[in-house]
Amino acid sequence: MSRLLITGFGPFPTVPDNPSARLARRVAASPHLRRLLGHAPDCLVLETRYGALDTQLAPALARRPRAVLMIGVAARRSRVCVETRAVNRVSRLFPDASGAVGRFLAFEPDGPAQRRSGAAAQVRVALKRAGLDAAASRDAGRYLCNASYYRVLATGCPAVFVHIPMPPRTRRPKVGGGRRPPALDRWTEALIEAARVLALRGRAQP
Repeated sequence: MSRLLITGFGPFPTVPDNPSARLARRVAASPHLRRLLGHAPDCLVLETRYGALDTQLAPALARRPRAVLMIGVAARRSRVCVETRAVNRVSRLFPDASGAVGRFLAFEPDGPAQRRSGAAAQVRVALKRAGLDAAASRDAGRYLCNASYYRVLATGCPAVFVHIPMPPRTRRPKVGGGRRPPALDRWTEALIEAARVLALRGRAQP
């Protein structure tokens, strides 16, 4: 049984180079996280298309991860956001990477209007403890981020979706230069702490 799953997304029409994929891989490959958990997390970069919910996400969830940390990009936001819920609504305005749009206005016609994350507040505290001023958000969008989150939250395992803004283009600081580390470096370190907290929460569940 996999203990921790970390997901990111591939490119989509308005974001040809999705930083969430790089960030998910960096967090999952962290030697520090592996030492803390005693195992290497699984990493899944989802294709940004609705079909990937069945072809990629469903098989990963069938392996019954004990916790899931999901990372996506919200290009119009200026802060890292911890999503507290996913809603049972689909936008038919924005096509996925394959050009398809959602066929229905709800993912599950008989499903609940929303699913909430019981671990979101704890993950936000972990991010703040790691020096990242993350905001709480109630709007994961109406796109693949929200769709995948809604699907994962149905499993009942501790799961949190974290939205990142587009990282600013900055050069890596020179050693001893005193400049702030690049955004992806800061986010990686903070999300390693969030992943640790989620994994421990999942381990504590029956």
